[in-house]
Amino acid sequence: MAHYFTNENILKSEIRTIRYTNGDFSLVFNSDNGVFSKDHLDFGSKLLIETMIKNIDKNKSILDVGCGYGFIGISLAKILNSKVVMVDINKRAIHLTNMNIKENKVNAQAFESNIYENVKEKFDVIVSNPPIRAGKNIVLEILERAHEFLNINGELWFVIRKDQGAKSIAKELEKIYKIEIMEKSKGFYIFRAKTY
Repeated sequence: MAHYFTNENILKSEIRTIRYTNGDFSLVFNSDNGVFSKDHLDFGSKLLIETMIKNIDKNKSILDVGCGYGFIGISLAKILNSKVVMVDINKRAIHLTNMNIKENKVNAQAFESNIYENVKEKFDVIVSNPPIRAGKNIVLEILERAHEFLNINGELWFVIRKDQGAKSIAKELEKIYKIEIMEKSKGFYIFRAKTY
């Protein structure tokens, strides 16, 4: 079984198109086998974007960790007029994200990185829909280490489903961050974390 958080080269490519509209913004995404939520927009990712755009100023620098085909990062780049960097361990995901950056004409870049391995700068906002199936240790590494890559007064935003351990993960993060639940819907929790 191939997972979207690995590099699986034997998977046949079958590009498909997914559309997303938010107010006056219409975006188009190329998706493919071997990436997260390949056939439709993930509800948690949509809820995350829609909560963030109500709570974040425009023109922030944003890092999207585990970007998949770029839905979250590209949408935020377009709607918030922000400079976005996107990283993923999955080569196919990065290839798709770069296609989607061009398609949607946004100020963004994407490159391969095992979590923060190749990230060299700091950001105002870090966002993630973490790969729960990669295991709790990976999820916690993404979320706990985010503070090393945040500017002063920076914010970490993430989404986790209640039945996938949202509350226990949030509790562990309270050692590092002040955590708020910003939105809840259909079992998905949207968290904002700020460093003390």
